[in-house]
Amino acid sequence: MAGSGNHLGNGKLNLGSLRDYYRRELLECLDKCNGTKALVWDDALTGPFGLIVEYSLLKEHDVEKMMSLPKDNQALAPSSVQNIIFVTRPKLDLMDQIAQSLLKEDTKGGFRKEYHIIFVPRKSLLCERRLKEAGVHGSVTHIEEFSLSMIPFDSDLMSMEMDNSFRECFLENDMTSMFHAAQSLITIQSLYGIIPNIDGKGECAKHVVDMMMRLRRELEGQEPQITPQIDNLFIIDRTVDLLTPLLTQLTYEGLIDEMYGINNTSAKFPPQKFLSKNESSTSDMEYKTVVLNSGDELFSELRDKNFSAVGQVVSRKAKFITAEFDERNSAKTVGELKHFVSKLPHLQQARTELAKHTSIAELIKEATDTEEFMECLHCQQDLYKGEDTDKVCPYLEDCIGRREPLLKILRLLCIQSFCNNGLKPKVLDYYKREILQTYGFQHLVTLGNLEKVGLLRPHGIRNYITLRKTLKLTVDTVNEMNPNDISYVYSGYAPLSVRLIKFLARPGWRSITEVLNMLPGPTFNEVQQIPVALRKRRSSVTSSHSSIADQKVTLVFFLGGVTFAEIAALRFLAQQDDDKTFPGANVDLGGTDYVIATTKIISGQSLLDKLVCHIEPEKLNPFM
Repeated sequence: MAGSGNHLGNGKLNLGSLRDYYRRELLECLDKCNGTKALVWDDALTGPFGLIVEYSLLKEHDVEKMMSLPKDNQALAPSSVQNIIFVTRPKLDLMDQIAQSLLKEDTKGGFRKEYHIIFVPRKSLLCERRLKEAGVHGSVTHIEEFSLSMIPFDSDLMSMEMDNSFRECFLENDMTSMFHAAQSLITIQSLYGIIPNIDGKGECAKHVVDMMMRLRRELEGQEPQITPQIDNLFIIDRTVDLLTPLLTQLTYEGLIDEMYGINNTSAKFPPQKFLSKNESSTSDMEYKTVVLNSGDELFSELRDKNFSAVGQVVSRKAKFITAEFDERNSAKTVGELKHFVSKLPHLQQARTELAKHTSIAELIKEATDTEEFMECLHCQQDLYKGEDTDKVCPYLEDCIGRREPLLKILRLLCIQSFCNNGLKPKVLDYYKREILQTYGFQHLVTLGNLEKVGLLRPHGIRNYITLRKTLKLTVDTVNEMNPNDISYVYSGYAPLSVRLIKFLARPGWRSITEVLNMLPGPTFNEVQQIPVALRKRRSSVTSSHSSIADQKVTLVFFLGGVTFAEIAALRFLAQQDDDKTFPGANVDLGGTDYVIATTKIISGQSLLDKLVCHIEPEKLNPFM
């Protein structure tokens, strides 16, 4: 389970309050069961819950054991506790596993236990019906729900961790996750006050805001009276910008996610690079798990930098730490020695962090230096710059011929489709035929899914060129070491989503009306009235400062997922806004701090993986 999570309170918005809110709710839920407890986890929930509550705290509330939900008709691990509590998502296959476990428990006899189920984030009538059909519903003493809908990851980052939200919303037209998104906004407003200004783009974004307004009306004025801490909410569908997540992220954190995957702020790496000189490597060694958040000072400095700038920072940090340790040799007085000893714990921690990130950077550099990586990156760059996008791409054709991973093929294909405003029928048919013959005819379903969500489409209106020029999506000269534009996160491409956010802040969306009309879904603005008493209190807090305005706080909510590169770009915007005078004004109008929320943190790989047909039929292609 997680550590203290003190880093959550380091931002303009204290997200530690959100964690504490969910922690209290969970403990109240557990305390309804009197006596000793064993928690049986749906594996997908252990990571998110680990960011909310530590095992030591659960032990204080009589939790004596934790175990995973058994699979393959296995029985629960033996336990002498009084209460068995299943913590699970409302999924029918999980109900079958719970039913099997309960039936096996009934045959054991012996010490009588009580069984409970906690659904996260909501109960499901279909799941309860499945338990009744299995004949175990009567064995369950209590069925509760725990509305964990928004998990704080870092001081400026929250995620709902709903893996299938993109597929459900934009492919299957299932808006369940959007209801949870609306509920999470109600929870956020109950903790941080009403958000006065709401802007958004996209069908799902409009749907979420409409539901949020309806849920507020149902509260009938029972909301907590809290001075608003968030000035603006910007909510956007992933389908408004499908190109950005398809491109390879080039920030330090983005590349870690691309190559190793970051789940619930942790990543697993091959252990060899982390061994000390005295240790030897063996093939059966476990992966090295590393926690990645702003509690790690060096990672906080490295995470949002273009990878080409990482080596310089690591080298400078190494020299600084060496110089600090050398102070002990020059210390002559007791006072100087005492001063050095007081710094020693922090220096040892810094040295440990340095060794860790040096190892990670070496792993990434080995991958990014390969010819395969560079060729793929250059192909992507040629495509988003609009070079030869209207014909079959030779590199993509070669990749198919070499039977390279399907997700790599689909990623390049969808990039070309977006940057060419769809593909000519002849080119599209050629690609489809090659993919089906090479990877299997079951991927007719995969290609159909890509077309339904708009990632792959026949040639249409030429919007991309206008978008690229008006929003300056591509930048020819990028300073990756000391950037002055958000395009550094992709070494030449500025995320469309973040460009929209920048225009919304200044000078406003009226200046890009033509562009907004080209993008899918409605553009909308809503204003929520703040009670007069809170409005006066808020204005008095603002006026108590100097004539220089404070940084405003904008909550940016990505529906369908956000990449670490986009998060880095938003952090860069906030830094650029610090102490910047608006052109033509005589005073500093203040900048914007961004807090990011999303249904899921994604990469191009994880986005497309949810759309691929993973059912392996009998081999229909004789050439496979």
